[in-house]
Amino acid sequence: MSVPFKQILKSEEEIRDIVGFSSEVVKQKAIHHLDKHCRDFIAMSPLLFLSTSDEYGHCDVSPRGDASGSVLILNDHYLVIPERPGNRRIDSIRNLLTNPHVGLLFIIPGLKETLRVNGRAYVIKDDEILEQMTAHDKKPLLCIAVEVEECFIHCAKAFMRSGVWDSTTWQAEEHLPSVPTILAAHVNSNEFTAEVIAEGLQISYEKRLY
Repeated sequence: MSVPFKQILKSEEEIRDIVGFSSEVVKQKAIHHLDKHCRDFIAMSPLLFLSTSDEYGHCDVSPRGDASGSVLILNDHYLVIPERPGNRRIDSIRNLLTNPHVGLLFIIPGLKETLRVNGRAYVIKDDEILEQMTAHDKKPLLCIAVEVEECFIHCAKAFMRSGVWDSTTWQAEEHLPSVPTILAAHVNSNEFTAEVIAEGLQISYEKRLY
């Protein structure tokens, strides 16, 4: 399939000529450990996005949501994310088995700035760590440990432009996409209608969060 673009930029020099360079604050803001400020930010964050890729460069981004404080900080260089029940595709985990490099984006509701953490990840099952991550009387089967290599605050512009925390910009519920309808169309099987999928999702959300 031919690419429908006429001007594809292929060098940083070309791009710098257009966007320019960062300020001194931006150039120097990255640190290489979890200081008190990063620890406090992560402790208040109930939602993060985990970015991975496999050895061929195929990428994936997965949300990880839990109660604030559920990400365990072991020390200045290691944090641990509980692997709560999901759909068992294990996309992120399969990627980590061949490529340990990860990017994390931590979000605090109402705060427009985010915290980015980059590093190397390990899939672990250390029982003493799993025990510390028990929630609703359920211990995770696995965890993702991250060795922190870089962390920095990301500016608020994306959240300001999107108005994501401003409820007046939200779509009315009746106008939102129907997820069961989308899934039924993608699965494309007479066995799995939108109604069947909706019932399955409801059971999963009610009984298999932890």
